[in-house]
Amino acid sequence: MQTSHLPKTLFAFFWHFLKKEWHWLLLIQIFNFAWSLDHTLWPYVIMTLIDTITNFTGDKADVWHVLKTPILMGLVLWITVEISFRLGGILSSFVFPRLEADTRMSMFKYVLHHSHQYFGNKMAGSVANKISDMPQSMTRLLHLIMQLFLPTALALLISTILFARISPFFALILFGWVAIHMGICLSFSKKCDQYANIHAESRSTLAGKIVDSLTNNANVRLFARNRFESRYLSSFQKDELKKQEQSLWYIEKMKIALGIASFLGAGVALNWYMLYSWQQGHLSAGEVVFIFNTTWNITMMAWLAGLELPNLFKEIGICRQALTIIQDPHDISDAPHAKPLQVTKGEIVFDRVTFRYLHHQNLFQDKNIIIEAGDKVGLVGFSGSGKTTFANLILRYYDLQGGRILIDGQDISRVTQDSLREQISMIPQDPTLFHRTLMENIRYGRLDATDEEVIEASKKAHCHEFIQKMPEKYDALVGERGVKLSGGQRQRIAIARAILKNAPILILDEATSALDSVTEREIQEGLDILMQDHTTLVIAHRLSTLSGMNRILVFKDGKIVEDGTHEELLQAQEHYAQMWDMQAGGFLPDLPESYEETLY
Repeated sequence: MQTSHLPKTLFAFFWHFLKKEWHWLLLIQIFNFAWSLDHTLWPYVIMTLIDTITNFTGDKADVWHVLKTPILMGLVLWITVEISFRLGGILSSFVFPRLEADTRMSMFKYVLHHSHQYFGNKMAGSVANKISDMPQSMTRLLHLIMQLFLPTALALLISTILFARISPFFALILFGWVAIHMGICLSFSKKCDQYANIHAESRSTLAGKIVDSLTNNANVRLFARNRFESRYLSSFQKDELKKQEQSLWYIEKMKIALGIASFLGAGVALNWYMLYSWQQGHLSAGEVVFIFNTTWNITMMAWLAGLELPNLFKEIGICRQALTIIQDPHDISDAPHAKPLQVTKGEIVFDRVTFRYLHHQNLFQDKNIIIEAGDKVGLVGFSGSGKTTFANLILRYYDLQGGRILIDGQDISRVTQDSLREQISMIPQDPTLFHRTLMENIRYGRLDATDEEVIEASKKAHCHEFIQKMPEKYDALVGERGVKLSGGQRQRIAIARAILKNAPILILDEATSALDSVTEREIQEGLDILMQDHTTLVIAHRLSTLSGMNRILVFKDGKIVEDGTHEELLQAQEHYAQMWDMQAGGFLPDLPESYEETLY
């Protein structure tokens, strides 16, 4: 079963992973049943020992002859239980970590295939928390079931059989108490599950908010918002606290009912009938001790199971919430039998493309555009005009409502997404880096690149100089999202990564906006080399950077209103010429929509 087809229901999801280890889990369960034997057969050994001594009428010096059987029984039981516990523990130390790793990585791989829009709508901390929660909670559930609940059930069964050998009425009382105990658990279970599920969602939201606040710690300090963040998070903490208290209080009600049932059933009914039978001469001294000890052991096992029920429902609730990231379908998926994209020239065609964001009017309507192979095309327009969306559609970050996009005649919706993006180098306006070394971040453009190739790309991107000044040079860690570097340094690393990738299609989204003019001129040389024989799209607010383009597309409200070279568009004295005249410091201003409307 592929990762993209992970089961969507909790039981099916568990079974998908458990069936891979079922033979080992079965063996661990058999070893865990040693606890059941210890709590039921040990009182039976004591009963045999007491009755043997009580009924012995010979010379006390010969008593060891008749005691050897119960003593041997006890010794075998003790060795069996001890070996079983150790073997179960050894197997668990290998099986459960492997099970957790398989679950965690399968969920991670599934989430990686979610769309650009999905990650825009989700908090990374909450998603990461669910990926971490599922394997841990699944393991804790298995431990509870395999080490406590199933051994308790087996102990009850063994006790019922042994009690029936003494008197059917003892077995009937025990069976009745077990039935009442189970009935109470089942009657409370549905609401316990609901409350646990609600609390798990609240807990996950709180974790996401905490991670979001920590990730934006620079903003918190910059605006002196420590108190505000504490107040902001406290509302989510209060909600989590309220729902946890609600969940635990309801479970306490169930435990009170279980305690009453245990006292009346096991404590009063069984022990009263035991004393009554002894008075009537129906029980031996050993049988009295056996029934008393077994009843006590079973009561304690049932009581421990009752104490762990809150954790059982809590872990189920956490697992249900963690499963939501698997239940969310991939809204952008590879088509059946999708083939890898083969780029020989780099021609891009928009064929009657219609696109809109969710619940918005169409941004593009029946758009037709052809970008010839090797073209260097500038995309300009005010914010919201559609130029970045135009580039994102080529990357297939979103699916179209109509039409198609072709690269070298191949519909990008019919090829694999990985192969599509392998053929495109993207340098974003605000690049983010992994909290890894500089060498690893640059090599991300081409994983099989040698150190020498990474350094060569760094030199072309003019980041080799500042890297050499760092104490650890290329082995220096850049911090989460690259916070240890300046904006210009991060952008140069992103450019080096794109140079190393050397894909046939290049998209630059304000790739030099964070650089000073001197560094920009230096890097532009490297970009000019990179753009040779590559189809290139350049999104820019600094219109002067587009003067070298052999074509400029001018966007307004999702429409391409002009198409031509820099000189042609200036001579036309229309939209592009007006934007050129409005530049402030070489950049387009961010105009209010109302003002932009009146301009035309």
